[in-house]
Amino acid sequence: MRALVTILAIIVVIAIIAIATGFVNLHGNSGSLPTLKVEGGQAPTVQADVGSIDVGTKNATVAVPKVDTVDKKVKVPTVAVHKAQ
Repeated sequence: MRALVTILAIIVVIAIIAIATGFVNLHGNSGSLPTLKVEGGQAPTVQADVGSIDVGTKNATVAVPKVDTVDKKVKVPTVAVHKAQ
């Protein structure tokens, strides 16, 4: 097993030296992608029943820090989600 690994390592080293010195010159052709032509067909259609979302504001009483705490009425955002029917 050790001899086989040593032989393979020597072959790899020889191949690297041969390519580096120019003894072996590797050339290749650049490839190209095939051309495709698509005709006809129809995209899939999907129907979905989705819910609705209501976004708005409502008046609420919140503690606003000051020297002393004072309750003020301010508009805060609201979100309502309704399930699909």
